[in-house]
Amino acid sequence: MARPVVAIVGRPNVGKSTIFNRLIGDRLAIVEDKPGITRDRIYGGAEWNGKLFSVIDTGGIEIDGDDMILKSIRVQAELAIEEADVIVFMCDAKSGVTGSDEEVAQILYRSGKPVVLAVNKVDNMKRAEDIYEFYSLGFGDPIGISGSHGTGIGDLLDAVVDSLPDLTDDEYDDDVIKVALIGRPNVGKSSLVNAILGEERVIVSDIAGTTRDAIDTPFEKDGQRYVLIDTAGMRKRGKVYETTEKYSVMRAMRAIERADVVLVLINGEEGIIEQDKHIAGYAYEAGKASVFVVNKWDVVEKDDKTMQNFENKIRDHFLFMTYAPVVFLSAKTKQRLQKLLPVVKHVAEQHTLRVQTHLLNDVVSDAVAINPPPTDKGRRLRINYVTQVAVKPPTMVVFVNDPEMMHFSYERYLENKIRAAFNFEGTPIRIFTRRKSDES
Repeated sequence: MARPVVAIVGRPNVGKSTIFNRLIGDRLAIVEDKPGITRDRIYGGAEWNGKLFSVIDTGGIEIDGDDMILKSIRVQAELAIEEADVIVFMCDAKSGVTGSDEEVAQILYRSGKPVVLAVNKVDNMKRAEDIYEFYSLGFGDPIGISGSHGTGIGDLLDAVVDSLPDLTDDEYDDDVIKVALIGRPNVGKSSLVNAILGEERVIVSDIAGTTRDAIDTPFEKDGQRYVLIDTAGMRKRGKVYETTEKYSVMRAMRAIERADVVLVLINGEEGIIEQDKHIAGYAYEAGKASVFVVNKWDVVEKDDKTMQNFENKIRDHFLFMTYAPVVFLSAKTKQRLQKLLPVVKHVAEQHTLRVQTHLLNDVVSDAVAINPPPTDKGRRLRINYVTQVAVKPPTMVVFVNDPEMMHFSYERYLENKIRAAFNFEGTPIRIFTRRKSDES
């Protein structure tokens, strides 16, 4: 199910990052009392009253000045506004309505998106009275909140959830494999889409997906039906997309949410950079089956060790995704292109693999016998049994005597043993530890 998107916008230093952290229940955003500290959009998931949605934290929209960082912040905020379904417009009760607030309001009017007006730093009764001047911005009832104290957050979330649209996925049969392509600019996402479709020549139709301008392209190969979800085709907005290094991550995240398999594209000519790891991390966190696709392999100078050395670099840089296979190809020349779809089909099957409980317990019992859990202050973790509770990704629950004694390293050991026994290539495995009495 595609999640609706909420963007938190406003001028600098009104407390957007603090509220973002409150909404997602984490501390992903840098919080510092200094304008412009949030340089990029930051993303997280939130839930309120049973509704799931994604949240974008943005840099402050600075209206005046030629500073390149401030320009970049404004571009990022405008991209976030464009991707959002609902916008939380943050203002500051301490400062009152400023000229910059009014300029931001004009940007939001033009967006045509639902806007929830939140006035932060309402830390006492006096400040509570100050919110009334914000009616002048024209977005209805302002909601007084305090990021530092946490007051008013429930009211804010109520208003946000009331404004969320109901997004539904396009209807595809269960046997259709949905494939999303993600990667930084200039890795060849569009070229790969064109190469796949140009070779197969079995395009059924172009269907506008829930990601608005992204295009779903169904096709069939060797009796298997696929849908390509292309995240490369962004809406054209003059020079905006040409002047920012960031690609539209929210669109990629929406595509990832809908996908069964995610192709993480890497530019074989340029090699691996830090942004590649951030992008791949979205697929991992979403629990999706993944394949690394090293594109532009035709222009790489090679010897008999080049491919293995490049794969070793991928393993070193992406330690959190050692399960993902690597395919080297050239979208331009179609070199090795025929290897891609069989790998996609294989990891999709692994992503939905379900293991019988008795077989799973046999593997875990053997693992425990070979390497017993370590003791803690004279007590030893006792594993009673394990069962698989879900697929996409395969999810296991391990019932034990004391969940707090399950060390991360031992959980990883069990995961490796399970993966080795049942393959699970291309898919993450989720393991949760529960006390045996929690079974009911």
